[in-house]
Amino acid sequence: MAVSPRKPHLRPHPARPRPRTTPRPTPDHVPPGLRTAAGYAWRLLLLGLAAYLTVSVLALLQLPVIALFLALVATSVLRPAVDLLDRLLPRALAVLLAYLAALAVVAGVLVVVSTTVAGEWGRLGDELHSGLARIDRWLTGAPFHLHAGTVSDLRTKLDAFVSSHRSALISTALSGASHAVEAVTAIALALFCSVFFLHSGDRMWHWVTEQLPARSRPAWLRAGHAAWRAFAGYTRGILLVSASNAAMVGIALLALDVPLALPLTVLEFVAALVPLVGSPVALAVAAVVALAARGPVVALLVLALIVVIGQIEGHLLHPLVMGWSVRLHPVAVALAVIGGAVLAGVLGALVAVPVVSVAWAVVQELRHPPA
Repeated sequence: MAVSPRKPHLRPHPARPRPRTTPRPTPDHVPPGLRTAAGYAWRLLLLGLAAYLTVSVLALLQLPVIALFLALVATSVLRPAVDLLDRLLPRALAVLLAYLAALAVVAGVLVVVSTTVAGEWGRLGDELHSGLARIDRWLTGAPFHLHAGTVSDLRTKLDAFVSSHRSALISTALSGASHAVEAVTAIALALFCSVFFLHSGDRMWHWVTEQLPARSRPAWLRAGHAAWRAFAGYTRGILLVSASNAAMVGIALLALDVPLALPLTVLEFVAALVPLVGSPVALAVAAVVALAARGPVVALLVLALIVVIGQIEGHLLHPLVMGWSVRLHPVAVALAVIGGAVLAGVLGALVAVPVVSVAWAVVQELRHPPA
């Protein structure tokens, strides 16, 4: 019996894995520059939205925000005196003495200004009456050649306007009274907060940072110290600049024998707290008073003070007094003042520069961590 030959056993070869083919990327027709610009654009939109929401919330909380700002201003001004008295007295007594001295200075200035206004009011009325007649005669001559009685007609129209809109003016005055009550409330709250800031502000800030994660505490501590240095430096610097401007204006007005020189000097001090635009506005008011009381020559001399004091403030006082604490370009200062005025009026113009300087100081501190 024939035996069929046995076929060799063939093992099947394992199937080789097919190489994976990655899908070819679809051609992107967006230029890299446009893609980068789009990335920055949506980030800027988010930042703008966050800034808008922040401003809206702060507008709703205007009273406590103003009180907090005033409390920080008072703290930055009185902190050196309190630290000096703290070496000799308990901290609470040092705060009390510093506050009593500050309130005495403010009350003394208000009493002197009110006494001066009351004493010069009668003489000022006579001088303004004769000054208006002098301005009327001046406008009828060269180069204006207006018809006689221009200023008198304006005064008559103003009296008629006040008589016809008396109810509206009374309602405006009543709304102003409500704003005065809010201002008093904000000042009282600011005094209350600043007492605690002066007494234990460092402990309060350390308590706030202890509520944060441990990794972020050093950065927040450095940012807080940088923000306080910038804010305190700006506040003390702008007060020194305002006092210098007011001293120069007061000496000039007294030399020119302009009525209400002391109240106009105080107005210059308050207005100069708004950089760039406050001092010219106050001097314009002084020029109007000088024009009505002393004539056009003295008024032109007061207007010349705007140029002189502007040059001294811009080229000497600001670089010397505030350059070490607030490192902002004058263009940035101007844009900050205008932007703050657009967003929140006079109050926004007043707080815009310190807010921008604090933000810039914090950014600079966080961009350069300690080695």
